[in-house]
Amino acid sequence: MPTYNFINKYPDNFINKYPDKSPISVNDMLRKLLIPRKWRHFLRIEKNILINGQYRNFNELVYPNDLYSISLTHVENQQHPILPSGHLPQIIYEDKNILVINKPSKQKTHPNLFETNTAMNDVTTYLGYTPYIIHRLDMLTNGLLLFAKNPAVVPILNRQLTTKTMQRNYYATVKLKDIAQKGTISSPIAQDPTDQRKRIIADNGLKAVTHYEVIGRDLSKNTMVLKLTLETGRTHQIRVHLASINLPIIGDPLYNPNFNGEPLALIAYEMTLIKPFTFEKLTVTLPNKKDYPNG
Repeated sequence: MPTYNFINKYPDNFINKYPDKSPISVNDMLRKLLIPRKWRHFLRIEKNILINGQYRNFNELVYPNDLYSISLTHVENQQHPILPSGHLPQIIYEDKNILVINKPSKQKTHPNLFETNTAMNDVTTYLGYTPYIIHRLDMLTNGLLLFAKNPAVVPILNRQLTTKTMQRNYYATVKLKDIAQKGTISSPIAQDPTDQRKRIIADNGLKAVTHYEVIGRDLSKNTMVLKLTLETGRTHQIRVHLASINLPIIGDPLYNPNFNGEPLALIAYEMTLIKPFTFEKLTVTLPNKKDYPNG
C-alpha cells in the first residue's frame, strides 16, 4: 500500500499547526481531525504521528502552535477506475487533496455502466486517474461538486458530512409567495412507489432537514430567491421539500406542475468544510455572477 504523508513543509504556515488555545492529548487531537480509529491504531503502533518532528505518546499533550506530521500506511483503495470523457471540468478550487468543480446543469455526477459523459469522467480526464466521489448533485442542478483526489481524505470528508461540519448552500428561484422570512422543512422523504424517478414525503421515509431563507423578491417577475442549507443529503431533497410547501422550483420537470421547459433554477453556490488533516476552514463560492439567480 502507498504511504500518504501530511507533513508541514513550511513552519510559518498554520495548516499543520495545532491552533487551539488549550493543550490536548495526541489521541484527542487525532479524533478532532476525524481520523478513523483503525488509522489512529496504526499511527500509534508505527509511531507515524510526529509533533515538532518527534514521536509523542498518545496520552501526551499537544500544545498551541505545535507542528504535527501524519503518515498513513494502511489506507485501502477500493476505487474502480472509470474512463475519461476527453473534456475538462470547470475547476473552482484545488489543492493536493481535494477538487471542487462547477458541474453544469444536465450533466450527471457519476457514470453508470459504460457512460463517459459525467462530471466524474471529466475530472478523470483532468487528473489522469479516477477521483473519489464525496457527494452528489442532481443532474439538473448546476454548481459546486466536491471530489477527493486520494483515498486517505475520503473518510475524513464523509465524517464531515455526517457530523454537519461540511455545509452546502443553494439558491432556488420559486414563485412569489407570502411565507416566513426563515424556516425549516423537516418532512421525511421516501421513494415514490408509482414513479422510480421521483421522491415523496412519507412518514416512513428517511430523515430530511432543509433550512430556507428568503433573500430576494422580484415583484416584476413574480418570483423570489431562497437560500437553502442542507442538514441531510437525500435525493431530490430541496426539490421535494419546496414542492411540499407549495413552492416548487421554477424549471422542475418532476415536481412543478407548471413546468414549461425552463432550466431548473437550483444552484449549489457555496460549500464550507475543514481541509482534511488540518484545522483550516475552507469556504468555496461560485465566482461568476452569471451562475447566480438574475446574474
